[in-house]
Amino acid sequence: MRQLFPVTDMTAFSAASDREWSLDALADAYAYPEGDAPWLRANMVSSLDGAGQHEGRSQPLSSETDMRIFGILRGLADVVVVGAETVRLEGYRPARAREAFADRRAAAGQGPAPVLAVVSASLNLDFSLPLFTEPLVPTLILTGAAAPAERVAVAREAGAEVLIAGDGAGVDPARAVAVLAARGLRRQLTEGGPRLLGQFVAAGVLDELCLTISPTMTAGDAQRIAGGPAVAVPTRFQVASLLEQDGFLFTRYRRI
Repeated sequence: MRQLFPVTDMTAFSAASDREWSLDALADAYAYPEGDAPWLRANMVSSLDGAGQHEGRSQPLSSETDMRIFGILRGLADVVVVGAETVRLEGYRPARAREAFADRRAAAGQGPAPVLAVVSASLNLDFSLPLFTEPLVPTLILTGAAAPAERVAVAREAGAEVLIAGDGAGVDPARAVAVLAARGLRRQLTEGGPRLLGQFVAAGVLDELCLTISPTMTAGDAQRIAGGPAVAVPTRFQVASLLEQDGFLFTRYRRI
């Protein structure tokens, strides 16, 4: 793996250009900012022609290194926030404890694995899935105050914890960030899907985007990584780091 940006020592850069980065080195490179304020980062993958998925799933655009970084980002997070449709399409399972992260998470005051928080207005979810029946820590569901009462009851009976993050049927993105932070879950990671990421962008609460650019072309009409209504003024981000491996670019941008 090569670090293309930032470059502070060209000699070290040249010597280390093809080495495999250790877990600790990658974890340090992707560490969350210090402080008590919530920090929401997104992790997404895109083809060269802008597709955020292929045939409904992101896996065909991914790589071994991309999945390694995926694991690093989860290992650093307090909570992983994901939309209900992505849970259904990607077959989400509970986050697992990884021994390699045990000491780092303990030192940061974190539990053994990140909490999974599913955003759903309707709570139209299969509560017999392992995400709800076998989590290391209870799965959270973020919904609105007008969510169907019978589905809320079913979710709670299944062991999920339902959090209200909106006054109507849907979830207010800024309120979702605040509700999670109030529970001590300040290191927040969203893995989409595109609709949820678009909502976070439109609400102005996305702090960081970790985007893998896959050296693939898909054509077709696949969604981009963020969907929904356009923002009035494009949100500006600045590059924080850039890594390369086997033609894949692992970019990290922070909101200006």
